[in-house]
Amino acid sequence: MGDIYIKPNKKYTTSETGAVHIGDIAEVYAEGGLKKHVEMLKIMEIREDTNKCYLVSVMDIIKRIDTALPGHTVNNVGEMDIVVEYNRGKDKNSRLWQGIKIIFVSLLLLSGSATAIMSFHSDAQIPTVFENFYYIFFNEHVENPMIIDLPYSIGLAVGIIVFFNHFSGKKLTNDPTPIEVEMSIYEDQVSDNIIDNLNTEKSDGNN
Repeated sequence: MGDIYIKPNKKYTTSETGAVHIGDIAEVYAEGGLKKHVEMLKIMEIREDTNKCYLVSVMDIIKRIDTALPGHTVNNVGEMDIVVEYNRGKDKNSRLWQGIKIIFVSLLLLSGSATAIMSFHSDAQIPTVFENFYYIFFNEHVENPMIIDLPYSIGLAVGIIVFFNHFSGKKLTNDPTPIEVEMSIYEDQVSDNIIDNLNTEKSDGNN
């Protein structure tokens, strides 16, 4: 008898109904052919052809392994709860719909960011500040001095590109972008919320 180590993932997404095996939702380490045997053990089955989330506890995995392979020691080094998300396959119009959403979000972000920048400039009286700078250096009052406006506009664009770490669809560095970081945090929070809701539903069903 040997030790079996499992590292469950927080979330597993599939577009196919049928059996879900331990190897789908967790990384398994065991000696010899035991690893493959554990990975092929069925932990649950998706029968409904509708988008839905299911909850698999690490205790369910341990019980399943103990039933199939009694006498082995199971060690968990990963998540305690796993969300199994079933999403139906994309339809034929998904690409068109995806393109429409990208255009809509791009226009929304463009208009929102432009409004935010203009509002900031208005509140901070940036044009007046630039006119004062011009007067300090050139001793002359000029409205909207281009010698300051142009470098500032270029610097603003460069700052945005460097901050978001993207230009023309390519990353400037290997570091995650602020949007990627926020999306990762958001996905973790969504998964935690789903786990809490499914645990609550499970507890209410057992009462």
